[in-house]
Amino acid sequence: MKLLSAHRAPNPRRVLMFIAEKAITGIEVSNVDLNAGAHRTPEFLAKSPLAKVPALELDDGRVLTETRAICTYLEGLHPEPNLMGVDATERAFIEMADRRVELTLMLQIANAIRHTHPGLVALEQPQFQDFGKSQAEKMVATATVFDQLLQQQEWMAGDRFTIADITAFCGLEFARGLMKFAPADAGLHALQAWRDKVNARGSARAV
Repeated sequence: MKLLSAHRAPNPRRVLMFIAEKAITGIEVSNVDLNAGAHRTPEFLAKSPLAKVPALELDDGRVLTETRAICTYLEGLHPEPNLMGVDATERAFIEMADRRVELTLMLQIANAIRHTHPGLVALEQPQFQDFGKSQAEKMVATATVFDQLLQQQEWMAGDRFTIADITAFCGLEFARGLMKFAPADAGLHALQAWRDKVNARGSARAV
């Protein structure tokens, strides 16, 4: 298999971290130069029609896109260590936690960066600065909710590390790098402690 990735982009990093947690080997990683527009070439669009990374080329030639779909496939091939739930109930609650992170915190971070950071001008045309700034403000409010959650439980989905933690970590690391956001600076000490704990895992360096 071959993973079409992009250096430091949060969604490809989610898949790379997922692979590292499971110690999966044998997947070739090919970086796509987004700034050069490599994701908009006819060759790439034939594999990922929405011009998005990551994309996983299977051995039979088919291509899986969408981060969670790729992770679901890999979880099926490599069920241990389990990151997405061992039964219907746990799978549902982990998916709920993962989607909450993805559709709030991570999306707000992405929108803030894409619409305010000068390095993203090539990827986001036109940029709407006011929208980006409002998304940054909403991101802090959302991060506060997750800080409160982590005052009550150890991990994003409960009492163990799951895909939801990977999603949240990759989003916050994107914000740390391009927004200079650190939870502790906003008084979110539970979220900071959780971030530091995830960062200590070997998979956090899978970029």
